[in-house]
Amino acid sequence: MNAVTKTHLTRLACVHRGKVRDSYRVDDQHLLIVATDRLSAFDVVLPDPVPGKGKVLTEVSNFWFARTEHIVRNHLTGIDPLSVLPNPDEKDQIVGRSVVVKALTPLPIEAVVRGYLIGSGYKDYLANGAVCGIALRDGLRQAERLREPLFTPATKAAAGDHDENITFEQTVGLVGPELAERVRDISIALYSHAVEYAALRGIIIADTKFEFGLDADGDLVLMDEILTPDSSRFWPADTYEVGTSPMSYDKQFVRDYLETLVWDKTPPGPKLPEDILTRTAARYEEARYALLQGSD
Repeated sequence: MNAVTKTHLTRLACVHRGKVRDSYRVDDQHLLIVATDRLSAFDVVLPDPVPGKGKVLTEVSNFWFARTEHIVRNHLTGIDPLSVLPNPDEKDQIVGRSVVVKALTPLPIEAVVRGYLIGSGYKDYLANGAVCGIALRDGLRQAERLREPLFTPATKAAAGDHDENITFEQTVGLVGPELAERVRDISIALYSHAVEYAALRGIIIADTKFEFGLDADGDLVLMDEILTPDSSRFWPADTYEVGTSPMSYDKQFVRDYLETLVWDKTPPGPKLPEDILTRTAARYEEARYALLQGSD
């Protein structure tokens, strides 16, 4: 399978290239968003893509968007991406990996929800006994389940910069108290709904992040991606063990490999061995299959 590392749609204006997605202006109200096969870790885009990753992310994300419409509105329009592509010769760049969405004003935060103590949350806990200003009880171990899901927001860093965990009070300062509370409550509801569904398929969702924007009327809308292997930690329930970095269906596998290297986590990222890329692609596909099997 050929990887799509960067798209070039000649008759649409590219308005943003993120860590994974390329966004094109369709008109004043709509964007075409294409999920490439780029891979990022520690907020750095790595030089080697994972073939097919963008298609997995798009399918999984669309599944969750449809499944959570009762909780919050999302940015999908249902418009066929091919119908807005001026040059049909470029369709191979977008088929299966693109969506047409509403143009929104993004909120300047990432809405992270943690159900388990892992990653940067675990590092913060070891340093000061708290995550994003939320004090936790003593004696928690790596990957331990928390008594209740925590809303632990982060800043949205530009490409190459690092997201930083912030407190809820800092979130209020960025978006105001009413919007901060709404984002927190919706994020926890989304996470809790997904956890219940995934558990029936043998998957633990350790944590995840959501992004939100405001439409022209100032209403809150879920955007970007949702509950994918790029934005979440998925652990097979049958191999989960407290005190370890559990085997995962997501890019934690890549993070663990990168932690063995001498690299300061700033661009440029190191090249990945072929076996790491192949095994990463396989884990993304396993996540897609496990989550979507038997779904209606």
